[in-house]
Amino acid sequence: MTTSTMRLIIVPGLHGSEAEHWQSWLEQRHPGALRLSVADWHTPVLDEWAERLDQTIRQAPGSDWILVAHSFGCLTTARWASRHATARVRAALLVAPANPARFQIAPALLEGPLPFPTTVVTSRNDPWFDSSEATQLARRWGAGTWDAGHAGHLNVASGHGPWPLAEALLETLQGTAAQSRHLRAPHRDLATAH
Repeated sequence: MTTSTMRLIIVPGLHGSEAEHWQSWLEQRHPGALRLSVADWHTPVLDEWAERLDQTIRQAPGSDWILVAHSFGCLTTARWASRHATARVRAALLVAPANPARFQIAPALLEGPLPFPTTVVTSRNDPWFDSSEATQLARRWGAGTWDAGHAGHLNVASGHGPWPLAEALLETLQGTAAQSRHLRAPHRDLATAH
C-alpha cells in the first residue's frame, strides 16, 4: 500500500484495462481510487467518454484528484480538460496516448495546454502512436514527457502489469501539483521528467 495522499481517477483506453493491467494494479494500491465507466469499451466515442469522465469527477467526493489515463483515455482526458476543467483535478499522468488520427479525431478537439501539471509517457516502439508525434502532442498540451524506451504500448501485452514507475511518476506529479497550487505557477513550467 502506498503512503501517498493522492487520490486517483483511472481513465482506461479502448477495451478497458483488464485485472492484470498496471492501471488496475494502481487502483488496488490506492483505496478510494475511482475508475471511469463507459457504456461500451469497444466503441470509443471521444465526446461521450469525456462527458462520462466529467460526471465521474463531479460525483467524486472532495478535491485533489489525479487522472491516470492510458491510450484512448489520454485523448478522453485532453478532451474533457478542453471542455470541463476544474480545480478539483490537480494533475494527470497520461501513458501511451493513442494517435487521434486512428480514430478520425480532428486535432482541434485536443489542442491547447492542459490546465494542470501533466506528464505524458511515450514509448519508442508503441504500435498505436509514433513516439515523436506523441511527444509533439504532449508539447501542445504543455506537458512534461517521460521516454519509457522500447516499452510497446505499456499494457499487459507488452509486459506492464504491476508497474512501479507509475507510482514514482505519480509521486513527482503530486509534488509538482502541490507546489503549483502553493505558488500559483502555471503548469507549463513543469520540467520534463527524465
